[in-house]
Amino acid sequence: MEVILKQDVQNLGNKDDIVTVKNGYAANWLIPQGFAIMATTAAKKVHAENMRQRAHKEAAIRSEAEALAAKLEGFNVKLATKVSEKGKVFGSVNNIQVAEALEAAGFNCDRKNITLVGEALIKQVGTYQAVVKCYKDIKATVNVEVVGEE
Repeated sequence: MEVILKQDVQNLGNKDDIVTVKNGYAANWLIPQGFAIMATTAAKKVHAENMRQRAHKEAAIRSEAEALAAKLEGFNVKLATKVSEKGKVFGSVNNIQVAEALEAAGFNCDRKNITLVGEALIKQVGTYQAVVKCYKDIKATVNVEVVGEE
């Protein structure tokens, strides 16, 4: 029996895949649990149309993300924070401060998509790098310079 998966099923397939399974597995487990629907001709047509529309939307989102990544690549963010005489930061600098600085510069980046390279927190004055995830596999590297407040 052919079914269209409504969500990822381990050892079977991913969401929106059309797979062939045994009748009992589909009728007794996949369909009642809401993991799949029967792949009738009408369901296949609806599925094909949904996939075509999703591909069009995905292409638009991907092009926007690539444009954002091109702008962000190599961008310098300067963060001023309180430091000791030895250059140690009071507290730390994390992805939240980097996200706020990028937002102030005009880039809309969620803090959850920003990863500091090599460390989770910055505790010294200096130049560091952060990776900004713009979309699934599209990333940009941003330079983060931590300086003392005056």
